[in-house]
Amino acid sequence: MTSQILVIDDDPVQRRLLTNMIERLGHIAHLADNGRSGLELLERKRGLISVILLDLMMPEMNGHGFLEAIAERGIETPVIVQTGQGGIETVVLAMQAGAFDFVVKPVSPERLNVAITNALKLDQRENRGRASKRSRSGTVAFDDVVSASPAMIRVLDLARRAAQSNIPIVLEGESGVGKEMVARAIQHASERAGKPFVTVNCGAIPHNLVESILFGHEKGAFTGATDKHSGKFADADGGTLFLDEIGDLPVEVQVKLLRAVQQGEIETIGARHPQKVNVRLISATNKDLINEVREGRFREDLYYRLNVFPIAIPALRKRKEDIPVLVRTFVERFSAEQRLTAPLVVSSGAMALLTAYDWPGNIRQLENAIFRAVVLAEGGELTVKDFPQIATQIPGYVVAEKSGFTWEEAGPAKIAVADAGHLPPVYPHFATAERGEGRNALAADHQPENAIASVDDGGNVRKLAEVEEELIRFALKFYRGQMSQVARKLGIGRSTLYRKLKDYGINPDDPFSEAA
Repeated sequence: MTSQILVIDDDPVQRRLLTNMIERLGHIAHLADNGRSGLELLERKRGLISVILLDLMMPEMNGHGFLEAIAERGIETPVIVQTGQGGIETVVLAMQAGAFDFVVKPVSPERLNVAITNALKLDQRENRGRASKRSRSGTVAFDDVVSASPAMIRVLDLARRAAQSNIPIVLEGESGVGKEMVARAIQHASERAGKPFVTVNCGAIPHNLVESILFGHEKGAFTGATDKHSGKFADADGGTLFLDEIGDLPVEVQVKLLRAVQQGEIETIGARHPQKVNVRLISATNKDLINEVREGRFREDLYYRLNVFPIAIPALRKRKEDIPVLVRTFVERFSAEQRLTAPLVVSSGAMALLTAYDWPGNIRQLENAIFRAVVLAEGGELTVKDFPQIATQIPGYVVAEKSGFTWEEAGPAKIAVADAGHLPPVYPHFATAERGEGRNALAADHQPENAIASVDDGGNVRKLAEVEEELIRFALKFYRGQMSQVARKLGIGRSTLYRKLKDYGINPDDPFSEAA
């Protein structure tokens, strides 16, 4: 279906590229070179524009000013923000101001298509019904996997290719990133769709029972074997066997698994002859398998048999663009499951908070947090106050009352999170907004004590070396001189960190000293 997209960008080359991509997607592009002209065009065509693609840095009226203006006018057209800075600070401020989604320049046609498609699905009554049906049946298609980030789009592209063959696959990634969901999508897209999909968590089975559970046993094969047990391989015959946490498989069982992979047959405990099976094997691990091989905990020959087609699924903190889409998907699903008359909405402040958090438990943790918030919700909107555990786990952030805005101590930094309408609900650790420019700037008397200013007292941009030195000193204080932690959080190596300490005359043995 053709939709009308408003592109607001001061760069004529960027406008031309975006127009070309939008038209290739079958939509109509309207162009504006700054926020003010974009606002005028939007008001002239009110009701016709379905999605707004907005740049943040523009003359006359920048992206933040545009977001503020449409909020004041009650315009609810979804806005996709373009940012040339991948930093979470920019993203958080945009989400707080009401942005529906964000893309990082230069945006690919695939990522733009996902963002526009998701924005056009604000009214997702059809999707809610499909999600409820999917949760009952357990089947998952690739279209059901929520993806907005380029990293996840690449993962799904690889998975679709792998689905066209019976090649062994290893899904790598932290716990909770969605490895089983991707495995189910592969099964659904393969010629084995409709056949058994059997899952085994290798790390949750006692070692003395792994062999029996995987390959089965005959009656009387060992003490306690009072009945015949077919085993997971036999149960999955003709379909797919998903071995989760394959790195936890005992070494003695790995030998029999290697035979099953190589020859397509299993040895049931107590049976006289091997049994042929036709199984598509998908393995998953949150461990570094090659390191497990080096340490002697995983067989090298089995590793190379299984690791024919590895697919690495990134952690949620590395694909922040997926968070807003996941949040809306979970809110819709749980609203339907709780039989609410209408899905809850998520306030801009809450969305900014959820986007800022790193989610160590990945999608599973996010899903549980949304489920809890929906169940306990008292109104029609989820706000920052519905996620108290998350707000307290972000170092340097505190929850402020709606009635006002105050700076409170929160570790070495002073940050604020609020749903107040006149001030940003989430303000990054390091103040980068120019003073006096709109509501996103802090007045001098509200400047957080440990924020790092981007301009000097004369209003000029500070030298990069000065800001870097101040940031390093701040990090040393924040992480109490733990050099490995400081280097990792700054995104540099330890040797580079020590060189910079020497260049700036910072004594690493006195990490709490103030900047000279």
